[in-house]
Amino acid sequence: MRICIPVVALGAALAVLQGCAPLLIGAGVGAGAMVAEDRRSSGTILEDQTIELKASNRINERFEDKVRVSVTSFNRFVLLTGQVPDEQTKKDVEAITLEVPNVRNVQNELVVSGASSFVSRSNDSLLTSRVKARLVQNKNVSAVNIKVVTESGTVYLMGLVTRAEAEEAAQTAATTGGVQRVVKVFEYLD
Repeated sequence: MRICIPVVALGAALAVLQGCAPLLIGAGVGAGAMVAEDRRSSGTILEDQTIELKASNRINERFEDKVRVSVTSFNRFVLLTGQVPDEQTKKDVEAITLEVPNVRNVQNELVVSGASSFVSRSNDSLLTSRVKARLVQNKNVSAVNIKVVTESGTVYLMGLVTRAEAEEAAQTAATTGGVQRVVKVFEYLD
């Protein structure tokens, strides 16, 4: 029995994983198609990933396990979600994030409270999946251009969209079972 594990980031692994090349190439083609449809440049997509990593690392270095913060970047616009112990920490996390190179702006949706439970985070992951699936099915929305983040039943929608796409996406999210609230964090093309 041969087990194939696609490791796109380690191109050298391709030679070792004989017979897995179609799987790796197929994954690359799908990712390439998504980048082609994304309204952000490939450079901006990479910047978004770098921003998320740098901000998360800086926040973790400063606060360790005192906070539970998620950093999401889309077109260099950052959304902060999660829980912090007090208002000063909330402000400090935002300031740390704004210091990361290439960050254009921050929407701070951090909540002053104890860390959310594993069950709550699992429910949020399920809601995110449901909303994404419904957006993919909606022919009036380009789901590739919308990032979905869920925190404590609140769905945040980010992306580069038209106003009509934003309204359609928000309506789709709002009518998804379990969603308590929808917050639009869009940049508009029109």
